Amino acid sequence: MAHRLLHEVLRAMAADADVVEEVVRAARTESPEVARLPVHENRRHVAIVLAAGLASFERPGGTSEQDYAAAAVLGADRAAQGVPIAALLRGVQAGRSRAVEIAVERGKAAGVPDDVMLAALVDFDRNTRALERQVIAGYHEAELELSRTVHDSRARLLRRLLAGDTAVPSAEEVAHAGLNPDGRYHCLLSDVGDPYQALVVERRLGGTGGIFGLVEGRLAGLAPRLPTPSALGDDVLMVVSPAVPLTEVRGMHTLCAMALPTAARERARGLHEVADLAVETALAAQPGLAALLGGALLGALTRGDAFHEQLVSTALAYLDHGRRLDQTAAALHVHANTVRYRLGRLGEITGASLDLPEDDDGSQVRHTVAWWWALRTWRSG
Repeated sequence: MAHRLLHEVLRAMAADADVVEEVVRAARTESPEVARLPVHENRRHVAIVLAAGLASFERPGGTSEQDYAAAAVLGADRAAQGVPIAALLRGVQAGRSRAVEIAVERGKAAGVPDDVMLAALVDFDRNTRALERQVIAGYHEAELELSRTVHDSRARLLRRLLAGDTAVPSAEEVAHAGLNPDGRYHCLLSDVGDPYQALVVERRLGGTGGIFGLVEGRLAGLAPRLPTPSALGDDVLMVVSPAVPLTEVRGMHTLCAMALPTAARERARGLHEVADLAVETALAAQPGLAALLGGALLGALTRGDAFHEQLVSTALAYLDHGRRLDQTAAALHVHANTVRYRLGRLGEITGASLDLPEDDDGSQVRHTVAWWWALRTWRSG
């Protein structure tokens, strides 16, 4: 008798529009994010909660697979609607608490014994918590899928902006991907090609406000702000361009792609401006001229000869330090006379002088560049 009485109370609650509105009000009051949803979405939410209450009383097995599926769909819908999971759970819990309060009030008014009410509430709480877990599972699954979808669409747009012969995206497509069509962006190109590592590095770069993805096999991106060295990490080599309008980023990506091998050969891990690599990159693009110049100036040197290699390294250090003997000696940790001796021996062996020509109609600059290029080419093999 008591159980049948409680069953009637709960069934009346589920069919009572005023009860539904009361529970909806509690959820919307507790969670402003839930309150921004259409009211009919909140009513659907409450219907699932109340159905769990009835199921806990009517069915020996409690909540059914159908109820679980409805809860998972609810969680997925909230993820798609952009409701944070914490806000969603506040609404769920507030609605559940208000439903329990109303059930207790009506049960007492109908004369339902306390022990019957307590047992029913325990079952109700167990079932609704199980439903809550399904809401969370549905939310996270949808969130992951949405994340993949958004990431993939942004990566496709990035490829259209940076590479190939694909059509230039419209302003609407650019804005949909989270970029400002009128903004200025740095082009970033890394040496990371492994998809898993690319995702790890991409998460580190979240603070740049940009979009990232694999472009022509390398992790690339467009960002309004450059990453800090600590955010990038010390295991990644990245070349970056100045900030330019989106109409110019494809050209910047081409320059970064040209400079990346130079950075890999010449520089340590970390962030490198493409402009700082301009000279080495331009010279590396002319291997035939480099070979001719190296043969003309350094043809008498023997590769693999330790002493000749020492002479080349000393001459390069000498040029890199502005032809200052003292600075070159300090950099090489030798005496200045040792530097002087090595430079003299280099001139004797090659028959070419590292000294600047007397006239300065631009020949001194050309002389220095020619020697620097030849020495670097010889050392790199």
